[in-house]
Amino acid sequence: MTKHRASRRKTLTAALSAAASLALVLTGCSMETVSPKDARAKPVQQGMAAPDAVNCAKAECIALTFDGGPGPYTAKLLDVLKEKDVPATFFLLGKKHIDRHPDLVRRIADEGHEVANHTWTHPRLTEVDAGQVREELERTQRELVKLTGKEPTLMRPPQGRTDEDVAKICKELGLAQILWSTTAKDYSTNDSGLIKERTLGQADRDGIILLHDIYKGTVAAVPGIIDELKQRGYTFVTVPPLLAPGTAEPGKVYR
Repeated sequence: MTKHRASRRKTLTAALSAAASLALVLTGCSMETVSPKDARAKPVQQGMAAPDAVNCAKAECIALTFDGGPGPYTAKLLDVLKEKDVPATFFLLGKKHIDRHPDLVRRIADEGHEVANHTWTHPRLTEVDAGQVREELERTQRELVKLTGKEPTLMRPPQGRTDEDVAKICKELGLAQILWSTTAKDYSTNDSGLIKERTLGQADRDGIILLHDIYKGTVAAVPGIIDELKQRGYTFVTVPPLLAPGTAEPGKVYR
């Protein structure tokens, strides 16, 4: 190997290592993750029909996901999604959210959005014991089933922090872990223009966009985000069609 090629390989290795480190910082996840493309490539389980919707192997799909609600701005967000005819995936939080806004939980489900689990009190699951992890998820599952009549199959660990122990419990509870590929860090700003800019700058095919419907600035940014991404040719889907004909396997981590 020449000195020049060795130098190029060293530079590439360093770049890949930096990218991996950045991903870990952004999500808190050190586990192997599965991309939507790889999920779609897996054989469909016998008896499992692909959803009757968009074929994301051909269409340029992207998924809007919202964490931390429902809250005071969720109704406005639902109005926007209905007007724009865009489905979304809502990772709902229990304490002070699901328990305070049961009608919004029902509305999210009734309007065709995907209802998912974001724990009851939003702890870092990697920093609590197995019993608390289980209770955080089971309690939220029970309440969502009570309100919607359907048991969620997806969860998002708070701050994206997960490990093998969390994965084991998720597998037992029938929950796949969904992370994200795009974040506007909207928890740090109410500037709708900045939230839109950050989101659009990172958005790509098969993207899973992380936003929070508990912030006024975020909800105000959503119409512009949707309009621009539609103009770019993207089709909005919830997380399950993004992976179809594959399915999100309990315990596994998707991003």
